[in-house]
Amino acid sequence: MSENIEGNLLETHLHFAKKTNQRVWDLLERSERSRAEDEEMLLAAYASVYHWKIAGTAVHCQRGYWMISRVYLTLDREDGALEWAAKCQEITDNNYAEMEDFDLAFAKEGLARAYALAGDLIEAKKHYDLSVELGEKIKDPEDKLIFLNDLQDGNWFGFVPK
Repeated sequence: MSENIEGNLLETHLHFAKKTNQRVWDLLERSERSRAEDEEMLLAAYASVYHWKIAGTAVHCQRGYWMISRVYLTLDREDGALEWAAKCQEITDNNYAEMEDFDLAFAKEGLARAYALAGDLIEAKKHYDLSVELGEKIKDPEDKLIFLNDLQDGNWFGFVPK
């Protein structure tokens, strides 16, 4: 009986990991959000990672850490953006063999944006250049296009990528 409960609990965590992840994306993609929606977006990002840590893999957590950083970037909050981008890079480094090629590129992109927001343009450039290099190595054409479009889009906080 307890195995069935554990299995159901794992499925429940997986369900909420996916649902909260999708909610974050829905809110991130809006051109305008209320303060309440900004708070919901941040809380949903944390909730998603919580559930992925139980029901997912290192890759899911890495992507969740990147998402938390992206939410902080969207909210112009450098403290959280840099903290979670660094955690994303750490989990990437510690689980390198499990990562997809685009995970490697996005980890560097997150750091580049976070450093740009923090005003450290030297570190931003370093990580931006590494993200471009890794992005060029993405094998799947669709994944590569998504990454390169994301890299060119969004706020770079005064850093001018070249």
